[in-house]
Amino acid sequence: MKIIDFHTHIYPPEIAAKATESICEFYSLNTEFTGTAESLLARGKEAGISEFVLLPVANKPEQVRHINEFIVGEVKKHPEFFGFGTLHADMEDFNSEIDYIEASGLKGIKLHPDSQKFPIDDERLFPAYERLEGRLPVLIHCGDKRFDFSHPRRLVHVLNEFPKLQVIAAHLGGWSIFEEGYALLKNKNCYFDISSCMAFIPPKKMVEYIRGYGAERLLFGTDFPLWDPVKEVEAFLSLPLRSDEQEKIAFHNAEKILGLTK
Repeated sequence: MKIIDFHTHIYPPEIAAKATESICEFYSLNTEFTGTAESLLARGKEAGISEFVLLPVANKPEQVRHINEFIVGEVKKHPEFFGFGTLHADMEDFNSEIDYIEASGLKGIKLHPDSQKFPIDDERLFPAYERLEGRLPVLIHCGDKRFDFSHPRRLVHVLNEFPKLQVIAAHLGGWSIFEEGYALLKNKNCYFDISSCMAFIPPKKMVEYIRGYGAERLLFGTDFPLWDPVKEVEAFLSLPLRSDEQEKIAFHNAEKILGLTK
């Protein structure tokens, strides 16, 4: 079965070790991997993953263009990669960066409110959301019991304000507050990825969430380099799902969002 990893992170080689260490510290996790393109491709292919979506984050507005250019370059070098761009609420001009992201062939926008230190529903982002409606999807880190920036209720606000915005709520819509995310988002019009979930949610409960949300709205993701793609694929394939549910999550839904299907 084809597998697309819809949630990965890589960094320039000269900062990859430091960036990986920083993200591990942020989540109080350890990893044996370093977030480089080569490491992702090697371990991902061992896991049976054929394509990868790169999700960058700029913690300062002045980093946005440089980071987006890095992702564009990696996508050009590696046909297995699809890239999202990053934005920041403190930017003065969303339009020119969205123009660059679209013109460069990137497939969407990634936001991480907790590390970027702004709420999902920060009204400074509303012009960007409005511009992106019907154009590019936005994948948003959602949920963290330590912070309020990414609480799923804030995503509900955005979905209500921008009903045509295609949103992917990372981590089943509520990392570390999975039940709150499920209660708030199960009937909302958005997608979800399952990255950074299976280590914390028992298989029976994972299946309950997947079927409650609907497999047609779920995307497989590893959150590399935090997690091992081989073990994440094994955990996913061991879930007691029907083959049609597995295929939707593994690649069908991703192909639809990435525009790979007619």
